[in-house]
Amino acid sequence: MSVQRRFVKFLGLAAVGALSIGLAACSSSGGDGASGGEGDDLTTVGFVAVGPEGAWREANEKNIQETFTEDAGFELKYAPATNLDQKSQIDAFTSFVDEGVDVILLSATEASGWEDSLKRAQEAEIPVVLLDRGIEPDDTSLYVTRIAPDNVEVAKEVGAWAVEQFPDGGNYITLEGPAGVGVVNERNEGWDASVDGSKLVEVAAQTANWSAEEGKSVTETLLKANGNDIQLIFAQNDEMGLGAAQAVEEAGLKPGTDVKIATIDGTLAAMEALAAGQLSYVHEYNPLFGETALDVVNKTLEGESVDSYIIVPSEAFDSPEAAEAVLADRQY
Repeated sequence: MSVQRRFVKFLGLAAVGALSIGLAACSSSGGDGASGGEGDDLTTVGFVAVGPEGAWREANEKNIQETFTEDAGFELKYAPATNLDQKSQIDAFTSFVDEGVDVILLSATEASGWEDSLKRAQEAEIPVVLLDRGIEPDDTSLYVTRIAPDNVEVAKEVGAWAVEQFPDGGNYITLEGPAGVGVVNERNEGWDASVDGSKLVEVAAQTANWSAEEGKSVTETLLKANGNDIQLIFAQNDEMGLGAAQAVEEAGLKPGTDVKIATIDGTLAAMEALAAGQLSYVHEYNPLFGETALDVVNKTLEGESVDSYIIVPSEAFDSPEAAEAVLADRQY
């Protein structure tokens, strides 16, 4: 006998930061395992994903796909965005609601514009779990939980490191992700909380769209515009920071000595660059939270409450030695 779990109640409890989920189960005859054979009842999960966006995103989405397998009792329907377009995500989300999936996992390309979609899922009694990125406005009654490292706290730690490195001040530039993405706002918020009031001076902040190529070209332009008088670069992701390191070298400066570069994500390439002295500081933004998402989905379908924000622990690395110590076991 296999059991098909059906979600029957979806209520937001914003006041306590959790959702209570009711569950009804009905029995049906079929196969004796979750191998995908005829008669098996699998929990259907619609994954509204971001898709190609660098090494961090690849690791995160691969981890989710490798966790929600048929052997674990799930049928995962993966729907990456088309060219990071929010409309394609909303269309995929709507299709999953119309199809009547059991759960929707959402990694939003943009923070705003999700209220109608989430309300539609709620009316259809389909719970939604946010992966990585939050929504704006953050109405916790419209989703079960958000699972992600804490962008604000991560960026605060990067900013605190920068202030400590430059007690007498210095000029810096910020390489940002795409405008309109919640993670960009959160990382700016955390950085500013630590750096505001220090002697560091921001001479420019410009998007480089999470891209190493754009990180390189933007940094080249900003270095020239400021006569190479830049002592620090804060790149909101590793790829942009790696591109910036190339630009610094080509400008005749030495990364890590003449210009310190701090990044967020902690991909293998960034850790290798830190070990080689090309980067100065890397704060991990741990992408491997598939097991946490699995636990949340199972608890939700079993009627248990979960916190409205589940923070994924992430480490900071501030030296070549710290990077070298973890390279052998790095999973992404």
